[in-house]
Amino acid sequence: MKCINQSSEEKLKDAAKSVFLKKGFTGTTARDIADAAGMNIALTNYYFRSKEKLFIEIFKDLFSIYCTNTLKIIDQPISLKEKIIEIIEEDYRMMRQEPTLVLFIMNEIHRDCENLLSEISMYKELLSRKLIGLIQEEVKRGGIRNIEPEHLMPIILGSIQFIFVGKKMHMKMHNMSESEFYEYTETHKNHVIGMVTNYLFNS
Repeated sequence: MKCINQSSEEKLKDAAKSVFLKKGFTGTTARDIADAAGMNIALTNYYFRSKEKLFIEIFKDLFSIYCTNTLKIIDQPISLKEKIIEIIEEDYRMMRQEPTLVLFIMNEIHRDCENLLSEISMYKELLSRKLIGLIQEEVKRGGIRNIEPEHLMPIILGSIQFIFVGKKMHMKMHNMSESEFYEYTETHKNHVIGMVTNYLFNS
């Protein structure tokens, strides 16, 4: 019975993730989630009590995936330059897998900034602390341009994520097919790697 319950709960979370990413919190109903999971609506309330609580679970899961993967990169025994390249590659991989993720996170934080930022503060603090330490150490050694992490991360993330957020616009402007768009993003990612690393390490 326990295995069945766990399976039902995960099924609901998977369905909720898909619906929330598509419709956002405001546009999603408990009925939408139950229908997507192929389950009775009463089970949604049984496992998560409310749409709000289920949303918080999904939001934390999505944000923690990115932070966990980035923390693993930071903890690898490789150079800072290699870590920055891997962070760019990881952001690119995530955007290809979940192209609506950034819009979802930004829209929801804009909707409920105070509550949602407090839910993910642990991940943000840990990530910032580790990255700040690495950059400060490398700056002292003279191996990197003096730059604050709060400027570096938006430069990296914005350069990759904007392409996917504006997918339809780019495809229309440049008359690209779906496959051509992804070739374009791969080339763009390599340009970002080159520009960021040249700026930081060839000062």
